[in-house]
Amino acid sequence: MAASYSRDHLRFLYNRLKDKLWVKPLWMCFCSICAVFIAKLADHYNAGLFVPPISLDSIVALLEIMSSSMLVIATFSVGSMIAAYTSASTSATPRAFSVVVSDDVSKNALSRFIGSFIFSIVALTAIKNDVFEITGLFVLFILTCLVFALVILTFIRWVDRLARLGRVGNTVDRVEHVAMQSLIRLRNAPNRSGAPCVDAEQGEAVVATSVGYIQHIDISRLHHWAEDNDAVVVLSALPGKFVAPGTVIAKVISEKSEQEFDYKSVLAAYQIGADRLFDDDPRFGFIVLSEIAGKALSPAVNDPGSAIKVIGSFVRLFVCWSEPVPEGDEQQSYYDRVQVPEVSIDDMFDDAFTAIARDGASCVEVGIHLQKALTALCMVGDDKMKAAARRHAELSLKRSQIALSLDEDLQAVKSASMLG
Repeated sequence: MAASYSRDHLRFLYNRLKDKLWVKPLWMCFCSICAVFIAKLADHYNAGLFVPPISLDSIVALLEIMSSSMLVIATFSVGSMIAAYTSASTSATPRAFSVVVSDDVSKNALSRFIGSFIFSIVALTAIKNDVFEITGLFVLFILTCLVFALVILTFIRWVDRLARLGRVGNTVDRVEHVAMQSLIRLRNAPNRSGAPCVDAEQGEAVVATSVGYIQHIDISRLHHWAEDNDAVVVLSALPGKFVAPGTVIAKVISEKSEQEFDYKSVLAAYQIGADRLFDDDPRFGFIVLSEIAGKALSPAVNDPGSAIKVIGSFVRLFVCWSEPVPEGDEQQSYYDRVQVPEVSIDDMFDDAFTAIARDGASCVEVGIHLQKALTALCMVGDDKMKAAARRHAELSLKRSQIALSLDEDLQAVKSASMLG
C-alpha cells in the first residue's frame, strides 16, 4: 500500500514535533549562524562607499555583553520554566503538564536567548578573524542592534507570562483552549471524515497488540488499505481508549470472507502510547479540567473558586459543541470505507460533571453553580444534551441532599436547579 498522509495525520505529527522543547532552540541557533553569514555576503555588494563606518570596538563590546549575559538569562529561564511546570503539576494536575510545557511564549523566549548567545559567539569569532569588511561590519552592527531589541522585548513579554504560568487559573484557561480546539474539530467532522458507523456488530475483529491509550488513528491510511483489499473498516475504539493485547480496536467487513488479510497495516494506522493526548481526544480535556476541580475541592486545598471557574469552562465547551457548524467549516466524508462512531454526549457529560458533583456535593457554592450550569446547557443543547444535563442535575441534587446538613443550603441548591 502506498504511503498516504492526511492533513489530520500531518497535524498530529507536527504537534508531536512542536511539543519538543529542543526544536525551537535548535532552529533559532541555525538562524543565528545564518545571520552572521548574511552579514558576510553583504561585503560582495561593494557598498562600502554608501554605508557609514562602524567602530569595530563598539560591535565587539555589544557582542561581548550579549555573549556574557544571554547564557545566564537562558539558564535562568530554564529554571523558571521548570518551577512553573512543577507548580502546574502540583497545584492543578500532572495531566496538565503537556499543556503548560507547550506554552509558545516561554519556548520562544528560551529559543531567542539561546539564539542570541550563539549569534554573539559566532559573530565575535568571525570578527576576531577579520572576516568582515566595511559593509559586512555595518550589516552585522544592524543585526546586533535588532537582536538586542528582540531580546529586550522578548524578556519583557516573557516576564509577564512567567508571572501567570503555572497558576491554576492560567492552567485552566490553557486546558480549556486545547480542549476547545479538539472539540471544534470533532464538531465539524463528527465521524472524523469517515462514514457513519452502521455495521458495528459485523466483520472480523482486529485486536491490539500493545498496551496503552489510542492517541491517533490515521483514517486516510485505513481507507486506502480498505480500497486495496475491497473491504470496509469499522472502528471499535476511538482515541482516548485504553487497550491491551486482545482488545478489539476495529472490524473488517469484506465479501471475500475466505481471504486472509494482512492486518499489520490496520494496526500501523493506530498510534498507541502510554499517555492520552488532547489532539483527537476532547474527552481528555474534560477529564483534565475535572481533575483540576477535584484537587481544588480537596480538604487540603479548599478552593471552590477554581472549581467554579472549571464549571464555567465546561459550559463554554458544551455551548461550542452545540453550536451549528459554520458554513464552509463542515468536513465531508472523504473516507467512505472507514466507519467511525461518534463520541457520546453522555460520556462527555460523565467526564465533565461526575467528579466535580461528587467532590463538591458538600460545598453549597459549587452545588449552586453546577445546577445553574446544567440548567443553561439544558436550554441551549439538543435533545441528547438536554437529557444528559437533566440526568446530571438529578445526580448532583441527590449528592447535595446527602452531603448538605443545613436545610437552607439544600434549599438554595434546589432553587438554582431546573428540577426545583
